Amino acid sequence: MIRRRAIVHGLVQGVGFRFSCQAQAERLGLGGFAVNRDDGTVEVVVEGDTVAVDRMLAWLNDGPRAAQVTRVDVTVEEPQGEGGFDTF
Repeated sequence: MIRRRAIVHGLVQGVGFRFSCQAQAERLGLGGFAVNRDDGTVEVVVEGDTVAVDRMLAWLNDGPRAAQVTRVDVTVEEPQGEGGFDTF
């Protein structure tokens, strides 16, 4: 199990990014959350097996159709035992 924190930059608020992120994470069986930040980015934390987390991080580079992702900054964290995926 691994955990990654991603900050997604670009046109990512007001386009359904968090809810699409939640649907994708649930399809992949990941725990974590997505939250809008005051600076216009979306913060996403995902936790699960390596293959699923890597797929999620790849998805974040595109996001939903209306999003325009310009950059994704990823940091490594220690797993916390996240269960389920929430949006805030």
